Amino acid sequence: MLRLTWVQPEDLIGHELRQAALDGREPSAVAARWRAAGGCDAPARAGASPGPVSRHLRLLAEDLLDELAELPSPLAEDEPTDLDRIKARCPRWPARSEPAFSTPLRPRLEAAWLGRAVGCLLGKPVEKLPLDGIRSLARATGNWPLATYFTARGVPADLAARHPWNRRSAATSLAEHIDGMPEDDDLNYPLLNLLLLQRHGRSFTTDDVARVWLDELPAGRAFTAERVAYRNLLCGLEPPLTARHRNPFREWIGALIRADLHGWTNPGDPAAAAEQAHRDAVLTHTANGVYAAMFVSAVIATAATGSHDVHACLRTGLTVVPPGSRLARAVRHAVRLAETHDDFDDVVDALHAAHSPAHHWVHAVPNTALIAAALTHAGGDFTGSICRVVSGGWDTDSNGATAGSVAALLAGSPAALPDRWTAPLKNRLSTSVADFDGTGFDALAHLTHREATRP
Repeated sequence: MLRLTWVQPEDLIGHELRQAALDGREPSAVAARWRAAGGCDAPARAGASPGPVSRHLRLLAEDLLDELAELPSPLAEDEPTDLDRIKARCPRWPARSEPAFSTPLRPRLEAAWLGRAVGCLLGKPVEKLPLDGIRSLARATGNWPLATYFTARGVPADLAARHPWNRRSAATSLAEHIDGMPEDDDLNYPLLNLLLLQRHGRSFTTDDVARVWLDELPAGRAFTAERVAYRNLLCGLEPPLTARHRNPFREWIGALIRADLHGWTNPGDPAAAAEQAHRDAVLTHTANGVYAAMFVSAVIATAATGSHDVHACLRTGLTVVPPGSRLARAVRHAVRLAETHDDFDDVVDALHAAHSPAHHWVHAVPNTALIAAALTHAGGDFTGSICRVVSGGWDTDSNGATAGSVAALLAGSPAALPDRWTAPLKNRLSTSVADFDGTGFDALAHLTHREATRP
């Protein structure tokens, strides 16, 4: 029986109830009606519940999703999605500037592509696992604190049964199986944005993003907010409604994982990077989901110059996020924790205590906070950054990818990344996007450099 993930109304309603609670709407009456009718909570880890529901319950879920969308949020004024309103709430919004870098850009871009792939690959086997499972698996193989790729060798059978590796990734992403970079949405989206810039330039619109997706992104390779927006496009809805209509994932991490290209191609101009990231993000996301993408793009644009440390990059990233937003508050809290605790496990425990009770493990707020904490605690060191962020759980492959991209830019060149991380990738990327399958990271850096230096 086919149970399509991330779009069944009976599964979406539980996520929307949680989102409503997060953004200050009052969902208790709707929740009571849903549960009284026999509705269940959203799946905790999977994208779909195991079996179908009655036609009546599905129709009720659709009605309740629309009813929840009409509830007012007291946070709406402080957390806008419109770019002009975002800028109005950012008193330190950076001035636009010409591209600038103190060292050659192309080696940095190759390092960034590699770093993104390495961090993603490190996190893939433990995606969806709880924090104690990640720690137990790493300790069982002598890899704690985390220092290299995960392995199944030496893991006791009972531990492996309690905390099974990610089903889709174990065969390609454990140390004993790595043979090039396997396909992942965290690499597919930078490739799509490379196509976007090649075809439409820096002045691309959100509609252009949608067209590239419909032309080049297989529907089965889109997840959470991206899958809902894709469905909405096929139903005839247009952006930005694609981000809002029955899309409870609109503040999750999907826009963040698409942000790197906007930073890579605007070195020294975090404002331009953030504005590009915004036009991309509003196809699928709102408010904090959009801010996460803008934050990361500005951090990366600053790191790409080669003239700032990681702390300056993170401070710049916060200048494009409304300071009163939940995301800005979470990032500031995470940075303070990282600055005041020697043991990163203590930082992670504090972040989980603050965010896990209310947030899904793919939500943008806790994951962005964890990325900022890991980069801060490691001082931007490549190995330290990716190992810390993956050891912190939640969306491990996406967080590893973003932290890897930032830290690799700061490292400056592929040669500055330890060989134990990059050699297994064999300069080869697997993907279902356009004609990129099998492409090398050096070739991707060349293409990205061309867009970064295009007038």
